[in-house]
Amino acid sequence: MKKLVWAGFAGGLTYWLFVAWSISRNPWFSFMKNALSDLGGPNANSPWIYNVGLIVSSVFIMGFAVYLILTSRNRLQTVGGAYISVSAIFLALIGVFHEGTKPHVFVSTYFFFQFFLGALIYGLGSGNTVKRGSLLLFALAVVGVLVRWPSTALLETYEILLLMAFTLLVAFWGDGK
Repeated sequence: MKKLVWAGFAGGLTYWLFVAWSISRNPWFSFMKNALSDLGGPNANSPWIYNVGLIVSSVFIMGFAVYLILTSRNRLQTVGGAYISVSAIFLALIGVFHEGTKPHVFVSTYFFFQFFLGALIYGLGSGNTVKRGSLLLFALAVVGVLVRWPSTALLETYEILLLMAFTLLVAFWGDGK
């Protein structure tokens, strides 16, 4: 059970490995001009790499959510973990409804919304370090959406790094130890 706490961070690392592989097959991709989802869209070479990476990463995020739920000490932590489990489903759906399909914008937006809301709720039910960290990460996520970024890929990268920071926050200072 203790190893599942690392599943969230492993999901982030897995995602970035698939992104790197996908970028290696798509030299036209630019963090300054594109969205990360362009790597899985109809104009990409081997779009399946990026889309499968999302689905594989979602399995790790679901494992992390299960850890949060099973080690929760109160209702807020349970609900927060449940929201993150829903975000894992939406992460997989981004790979299914890739760039260029009608549901893509909804499922990708909802993934981030669900995860950050889940992290906030989980944090509110946690000890002081995780609570303060979750509040800070949520605030930074909101600020990130309000900033004018040169590209969607840079905004997505920023938000993904915040999600990964939450997984580390829980792994190092969480209540489930």
